[in-house]
This record gives sequence, C-alpha cells and structure tokens, in this order.
Amino acid sequence: MARKAVVAREEKRKKLVAKYAEKRARLKAEGDYEALDKLPRNASPVRLHNRCRLTGRPKGYMRFFGISRVRFRKLASDGKIPGVRKASW
Repeated sequence: MARKAVVAREEKRKKLVAKYAEKRARLKAEGDYEALDKLPRNASPVRLHNRCRLTGRPKGYMRFFGISRVRFRKLASDGKIPGVRKASW
C-alpha cells in the first residue's frame, strides 16, 4: 500500500492539470512559451503518473483495468473481474 501522502499528491496534480489544461493548450497554440514557463510545474500532464486505484502502487499498472498487476492477479483468481479467467491450454 502506498503512503497516503503520495496518493494525495498525485490527486492534487490531477486537479492542477485539469485546471490549467485549457490555458496550456491556448498558450501552446499561440506559441507563447514565456507564459507557459510561468505556469506551475505540476500543471504539466507529463508529471502525472498512473497509480493503482486500489493500492496506489505506481509500478506494474495495467491501463485497461486501472489497477496494478498484483491486485489484478488476486482479483482475477477470486473471480471478481468479469470475463477474466486463468488461461489453460
């Protein structure tokens, strides 16, 4: 389980990116890079990092499900993810 402060920081970044998205797009289209430099660093979408919704784990993230590989395996084994089952051939 990730520390709550780290998960909270990531949520804060998401809100900041959403807040400045329109302004960033407009400034980029105009080519006003000096004004872009004055925006907060965390307003850049590049600084976002995908995290597991359940545990906050930053690595091994499966984008389609939005959870980490560890949690995915556990839930799939328990039959809690519809349409997913262990392969056998």
